[in-house]
Amino acid sequence: MKALAFALSVAFAFALAACSSDGSKSSTSSSSGGTSGSASSGITQDAKDATLTAKVKSALAADVGLSTLKIDVDSAGNTVTLKGTVDSADKKQRAEEVARKVEGVATVRNQLAVKSGS
Repeated sequence: MKALAFALSVAFAFALAACSSDGSKSSTSSSSGGTSGSASSGITQDAKDATLTAKVKSALAADVGLSTLKIDVDSAGNTVTLKGTVDSADKKQRAEEVARKVEGVATVRNQLAVKSGS
């Protein structure tokens, strides 16, 4: 069930990115310098952020040691933030390494907490 939800979110992110890029081309060419250009660029950036988030989540899910962990991923530009709780410092470091290797990621803010007593 978790895999299905993840797959649907990835598909949605890619669909949103495709729609946004098509929409920004037409609104930019038809606008005469109004606010619609900046609004569509905001939508385009949101789509890029969603796509990068989906790529990082996919990479984390594909890593055998990390696939069962609940790690929240947020993206803003080329910066990715990891949040949640992991079992060990090794898994915290591994999650950061996996995120850094994703194309488009320049900075990783690792805010993962290590469970105490594990």
